[in-house]
Amino acid sequence: MPQTDRVFAGSVPALYDRYLGPLIFEPYAADMTARVAAGAPRSILETAAGTGILTHALARVLPEAGITATDLNQPMLDFAAARPGVERVVWRQADAQNLPFGENLFDIVVCQFGAMFFPDRTAAYREARRVLKPGGRFLFSVWDRIAENDFAAVVTDAVAAWLPAGSPLPFLARIPHGYHDVGVIESELRRAGFTRFAAEIVVKQSRAPSPREPAIGYCEGTPMRGEIESGAPGRLTEITEAAVAAVAAKFGDGTVDAKMQAIVVAAEI
Repeated sequence: MPQTDRVFAGSVPALYDRYLGPLIFEPYAADMTARVAAGAPRSILETAAGTGILTHALARVLPEAGITATDLNQPMLDFAAARPGVERVVWRQADAQNLPFGENLFDIVVCQFGAMFFPDRTAAYREARRVLKPGGRFLFSVWDRIAENDFAAVVTDAVAAWLPAGSPLPFLARIPHGYHDVGVIESELRRAGFTRFAAEIVVKQSRAPSPREPAIGYCEGTPMRGEIESGAPGRLTEITEAAVAAVAAKFGDGTVDAKMQAIVVAAEI
């Protein structure tokens, strides 16, 4: 996997959190938190926590639970830990494929929109299984295909038109929306030792005050920014404005609403 797909640094964490947090992650964080809370866990491990959008929801809804939040990327963790409301969360830089924890420690391992970034997902799933207590659950979400996620699809098409001929698929299509085959997910979970598996398609509405939020969020708040800066040097602002225009052309100039679609997976040993 190219380095640009793994690193969220510089201004990217703040832009990611500001623009994409409310737009696409918070609705699914509420959904995931309800699923976690239904099991009344006492100990929770979150992997690929990013800027802590799900972590904040878990801490708010489950004030008595012990929460450990991890991510490979330290700038994202630093941003997450600096926000109010998560003072009791234990933050730790960690690779989901090689967790620094003993066996049988957590009631639930949860991961929101992180599995797509793991170079070896079976290894990450095996690690989740290892640190779960007997009877524990592994809950995670991934994005469905990009065609089912309207803002992401429109912005990706707008950006692709500016990149050199023969460029790889833009970041959004290649990584965040590139892991949606439920058969592959089940196979990898079974290889990791999980014997029970359920996948549910969850559709939400994505809403923003204007077309500018989705365009800035995706173009400047994800590793697609690096692709733009590499493939079209000096044209980030121009390409972002082209993405704004594309979103406005499809969804209007005022408040914009669009469909988004994810797959939520529950696995047990």
